Amino acid sequence: MSEQAGTAQRDGGTSEQQTGTIVAVSRDDRHRFSKPVVPSIRLVAGYGIEGDSHAGATTQHRYLIRTDPTRPNLTQVHLVRSELFAELAAEGFDVSPGQLGENVTTAGIDLLALPLGTRLYLGSDAAVEVTGMRDPCSMIDKFQSGLKKTLKHTDEAGRILRRAGIMAVVVADGTVAAGDELRVELPAGEPLPLGVV
Repeated sequence: MSEQAGTAQRDGGTSEQQTGTIVAVSRDDRHRFSKPVVPSIRLVAGYGIEGDSHAGATTQHRYLIRTDPTRPNLTQVHLVRSELFAELAAEGFDVSPGQLGENVTTAGIDLLALPLGTRLYLGSDAAVEVTGMRDPCSMIDKFQSGLKKTLKHTDEAGRILRRAGIMAVVVADGTVAAGDELRVELPAGEPLPLGVV
């Protein structure tokens, strides 16, 4: 399915809803860069993914805990589009689901083009709300040398471009597995671009 498959309108008009697929799900109970692929994950509203080191109402990011442990956790769920892996392969990198630390690997939706506040419905029950983009850190180069520069670079117009996925918070409980459908609900009003969280 093309990343442009389906359209969605923000003005309440009728249109085909954007849909994609969950390719893989991953979690890790320890703070490591990559996360092992698992058969399914359980999302809990306001908390994150059961058994994942980044779950919690307040930040679980090791650096952010040191600076402000009371900060709300806007990075409960990390999503990466699987199409990125083919792009990276063409640039000499070998990356597969879970290896960039994502919890949910998707296909068919251009995640980076989604506006702030987009709701993503995963499987039959779970839902997350998009909070921003992931900013690649130096750990990526420890995983594969040179990968950070590929996932975060400046274009000819001076804009910083990031390709390391998006972050979200859980707004509805549910279990998610590979093969589940992914549906997009765009927020009402003027779309706001994603910042970094």
